Amino acid sequence: MNSKIEHSKDAASGGDIVKYIGAALLVLAGLFVWFWFSAPERAAQLGAWSGQLRALAVVVGLVAGGAVFMLTTKGRQTLEFLSESRFELRKVVWPTRQEAVRMTWVVIVVVIVLSLLLGGFDFVIQKLTQWFLGR
Repeated sequence: MNSKIEHSKDAASGGDIVKYIGAALLVLAGLFVWFWFSAPERAAQLGAWSGQLRALAVVVGLVAGGAVFMLTTKGRQTLEFLSESRFELRKVVWPTRQEAVRMTWVVIVVVIVLSLLLGGFDFVIQKLTQWFLGR
């Protein structure tokens, strides 16, 4: 395995916890602006661009929160994981279009056959139960 991540069993450091809280507060601040200025009287304070400014506040909150999260130990581990995942995806041998279409048809046929079989079993069991209870 090519992973360089060292898994520690220690709890998050105090600095990381503060960063987690800061990231969450930034995201919540963006959402707060969205809902605070949704009222018509407050939206008038922002003018004609109220919808766009509210959306911008949410985006800025999410990006800033994500940036602060990436400064934590878990954030660095997440970046390394994504980098390694991208590297591993390059190794995948993807099927050709013809293979993909052929396998799609195989899946469709198998699903139809199995659904007919299960429907048949259900019908037979239903009739046997009705016959048994009707006696």
